[in-house]
Amino acid sequence: MSQLSNLYLFAYNSIQALGWAISISRILSNFVSTKSFSGAYASAGELICLLQTVAFLEVVHGAIGIVPSGVLLPLMQWGGRVHFLLAIVRRIVEVQELPSVFVTLLAWGLIEVIRYPHYALNCVGSSLSLVTYLRYTAFILLYPMGLAGEMWLMYQALPLIKTKNLYAYFFAGLPITYYNFVKVLLACYPFMWLKLYLHLFKQRKAKLGKQHKKKRN
Repeated sequence: MSQLSNLYLFAYNSIQALGWAISISRILSNFVSTKSFSGAYASAGELICLLQTVAFLEVVHGAIGIVPSGVLLPLMQWGGRVHFLLAIVRRIVEVQELPSVFVTLLAWGLIEVIRYPHYALNCVGSSLSLVTYLRYTAFILLYPMGLAGEMWLMYQALPLIKTKNLYAYFFAGLPITYYNFVKVLLACYPFMWLKLYLHLFKQRKAKLGKQHKKKRN
């Protein structure tokens, strides 16, 4: 990897790490002050929408080969999150204060305040064993937590999607409504998510296995 690419990736991951740190601090601060789950989106939703939209660059990074992640898995994760945020939560005001939004954004935030610093440190040829361990361990709990929050919210949004006839203009020429699309998506979601989850376990075995061998040597 060229020095310029490395510098760019360090800057990108550092900015994302800072953005997610601000987001998670806002969510937790709001929760502590209000003792309520309802303010997660109001406190950090717009910033998270921006961060997650910009994260499409990670699909581009894989496509042009400056990171080894490939395209499919980053695209699946990016597409799922952007759909959740922009197509449902941001569009349907009534769901923004639901606990499922708090659960999802909290899980995402905790994942990203570990993942992005880990990537940024790697860009400068450094690593902290604790950060590496958390990067390849915390997902075991946090990814199912995020999945549960996303599916819970989409299920709760279904009656509103149907009542509002959401995105009728876009689906007008198609044999399926957006309401039915979300129902199908809910049925498929665990299977699509499982591919990413199992991939992370493979990464965990490879990365932590190497770390364990270095310590032994």
